Amino acid sequence: MFEYGKIPIAAVVGPTASGKTRLAVDLARLFDGEVVSADSMQIYRYMDIGTAKVTREEQKGIPHHMIDFLDPGQPFSVADYVEIAGKCVEDIYKRGKIPILAGGTGLYVDSLLDNTVFQPIRSDPELRLSLQKEMDQKGGEYLLNQLAQIDPEIAAKLHPNNKGRIIRALEVFRLTGIPMSIHQKEAVSHPSPYESCYIGLDFSQRQILYERINQRVEQMLKNGLESEVRLLTQKGFGATAVQAIGYKEFLPYWKGERSLAETTEEIKQQTRRYAKRQLTWFRRRQEIHWLYPDLETYPTLLEKAVAFIQDKLKIEIRNSLNM
Repeated sequence: MFEYGKIPIAAVVGPTASGKTRLAVDLARLFDGEVVSADSMQIYRYMDIGTAKVTREEQKGIPHHMIDFLDPGQPFSVADYVEIAGKCVEDIYKRGKIPILAGGTGLYVDSLLDNTVFQPIRSDPELRLSLQKEMDQKGGEYLLNQLAQIDPEIAAKLHPNNKGRIIRALEVFRLTGIPMSIHQKEAVSHPSPYESCYIGLDFSQRQILYERINQRVEQMLKNGLESEVRLLTQKGFGATAVQAIGYKEFLPYWKGERSLAETTEEIKQQTRRYAKRQLTWFRRRQEIHWLYPDLETYPTLLEKAVAFIQDKLKIEIRNSLNM
C-alpha cells in the first residue's frame, strides 16, 4: 500500500517508435485516466509530423496534456515542465481520474516524478541584448564556440542555430560564474507527492526497433514532413525546429548539399541514435518494469502492464476495452 495522500501515477517510457502512445491511451481508457505528455518537442505548435505528435484518432477520446501549447522559439525549461505538468497531474487526480505520464524525454519524466526543484537564475535584459547583438553580428557558431570553452557539456548538446539556449547558457555563466551544466546537477529532489510506477517498452531484438523507426520516418515523409519544416521556417521558427531530429536534416538538402534519399537516411540514422540514448537514460532506473512488444501479442503486453499498475498503485480497472 502506498503512502496516504500521494497521487498515483503510471509512467510509460521508452525509445521513440516503441508504442508508448498506444499503450498509454489504452491504460488511460481502462483506468479512467488522462495522459500527460513528457516530450520536449511535442510541446510546440506546428511541429506535428516530425515529432510524431499524437493525433486525434490515436487519442481515442482521452484528454492529452502538455502538447501543442507553445509557439516554437518560446523559452521552456525542465523547471517549467515540472511546474506546469505537476499542476496538470494534480488537477487530473482531483477530478477523480488517474494520470498516465507518457514520453521519451527522460529528464522531464524523472524530474517530475522525483519532484526535482531547480534553483531560479535571474535574467539580465541588458546582458541578453548584448549577447543577441553579438549573435546577430558574428553568428551562432562563434557564440557556441565561446560556450564550449566554459561549458563543454551544454555546448555539445546545442546546434549553432539554437540561439536562445546558447544565449541563456552564456548569460547564466556571466551572471553566476558557474556553468549551466553545474546548476542543473545541483538541482535538489524534494519528497515526491507521487506514488509512481514505471513501465518501459523495449525490444529484445534491437533491429526490430530500428526497422520500426525506419518505417516511421518513411511515413512521416509521405505525410508531408518536408512541407511542415518549410512552414516552420517561413513562420520564423527555424531556430527551434533545427534542434529536433527530422527537421534540421533538411537544411543541407535545401542547400543542394544532400539528396532527398540521403536526407531520409540521415533522419533514420539520427533517430536510431536518439533511441539508443533514450534507452541508456531509462536503463539507469532499476524500478522500471520492462515489457517487450516483439515477444508477445499486444493484448498480452497490455494485460501485463495493467497487472503491474494494479499491484504497485493499488487501483482497479474502471472500464473495459473492445480490442
